[in-house]
Amino acid sequence: MTDTATAATAPTRPGYRFYVLAVLILVYMLNFLDRQIIGILAAPLKAEFGLSDSQFGLLGGIAFASVYSTLAIPLAWMADRFSRVTIMTGALAVWSGFTALCGVAGSFTQLFMFRMGVGVGEAGGVAPAYSLIADYFPPHQRARALAAFAFGIPLGTAAGTLVGGLLAATYGWRTAFIVVGLLGLLVAPLMKLTIKDPQRGGTDVAKPTPAIAPSVGIDGAPADALPAHASDRVGRIASLIMLGLGGGCLLLALIAWLSSLAGLNPLVLGFGGLLALVIGVSLMIARVTASAVIPKKSFWLLALGAASSSVCGYGVAGWLPLFFMRSFDLTLAQTSWYYAGIALIGGLAGIWGGGMIADKLSRRGKGAYPLTPAIAFLISAPCFILAMNSPWLIGLVLPGGGSQAQQLTLAFLIFLIPTGLNLAWLGPITAAVQHLVAAPMRSTASALFLLINNLLGIAVGFYYFGWMSDLLAPRFGEESLRWAIYTGMGFYLLASMLLIGASRTLKRDWVD
Repeated sequence: MTDTATAATAPTRPGYRFYVLAVLILVYMLNFLDRQIIGILAAPLKAEFGLSDSQFGLLGGIAFASVYSTLAIPLAWMADRFSRVTIMTGALAVWSGFTALCGVAGSFTQLFMFRMGVGVGEAGGVAPAYSLIADYFPPHQRARALAAFAFGIPLGTAAGTLVGGLLAATYGWRTAFIVVGLLGLLVAPLMKLTIKDPQRGGTDVAKPTPAIAPSVGIDGAPADALPAHASDRVGRIASLIMLGLGGGCLLLALIAWLSSLAGLNPLVLGFGGLLALVIGVSLMIARVTASAVIPKKSFWLLALGAASSSVCGYGVAGWLPLFFMRSFDLTLAQTSWYYAGIALIGGLAGIWGGGMIADKLSRRGKGAYPLTPAIAFLISAPCFILAMNSPWLIGLVLPGGGSQAQQLTLAFLIFLIPTGLNLAWLGPITAAVQHLVAAPMRSTASALFLLINNLLGIAVGFYYFGWMSDLLAPRFGEESLRWAIYTGMGFYLLASMLLIGASRTLKRDWVD
């Protein structure tokens, strides 16, 4: 059933708009709670299953990101045609159920598969929400509304860290997974019963009514939504390339398995081949929208810039709890309170500030949307390094580096700065992506953006820091994670350069 009927009667009163936004923030909070809880549970999970940092990086990264990123495209394609609320409700139920199942995992393989299930559900939880918000709030309020929606990230990260850590410290890590999973199952009916799908594009700037009804494009999107130079050809070619790459990897995997060729891992090749095939199928489904965004330089600069920052954002968020326990000698319960406070205070300030500043600066030019986070990332990298070295900073003033309480207090205050700046991109960049295509294609365009951002950000980020920690362990021992995080700061510099480039091209690619 499409949402045509509900769209016509969907309430648009300001009070209801903000109620919808509040529910979407709650759902997004649960999204990140279930996604990020694994970070605070690193120590007990590594002890339970005897995992290295690299293996834990796979568990927190590729297990989730591989399905989360790829399935988001077909689910967003459905959200552009069917009830976004129904899709999000089902997604919430699925990811919450699999989070609860993580609590009964008996092996690393089972936990890996359940984390993939969490990714399957969460694939349908973000892009449809972006589209709903864009249809409930007019253009001049969208960056702030999307920034408010992104409050779910620090709220969920803080809740996952605090609730998950305290439950694990008191009752064990299995109870932590089960409790937070069941919480999401209780919220799902609220989403379905109280939220309506608004008219698509109903809050956009009014345009003259065409004398002739618009024709329908190949995948159901309006044909006139495509730029004049594009058709479904670009998306079809991209799909065929990925399908060919996936087929080639699967063939190599089969050859490696049958002949035991040295240097070729059939499991890795097979997994990569299946991943490429899923991306290829997704691109074929979304080929019209893909054809609209792939030729635009702004799309690639925004997506790769956000992805580069997410390598640090997701990676650092996932590994800081273990860093605090290793390098700051905090217990699991102490780390839960400490990092939850950093994530909550810094995250809320950064997200709201980024959206508000970009909305104001956008009156002077569209380039302000990517330029705002580009500047934020340039400040974030040195602040992270300074926060991790609070004993050295205090030692410049106090002999001996001060007490542990002084060191932790100074680190907390400095960590608030990069934690906030690290999330300042969410409102501006997601708002800009919404304006790269016409209203009927926004969910799918968001999913294509999230495919790049999350597949690189989550999978690479979470694994990179674990892999680098293991690589540096022979030299630095327990401090290897500290040095791994140092090396990751280079991704912030790359993100800034890409987003500065986007600020120069966005005006040309903008769609009102």
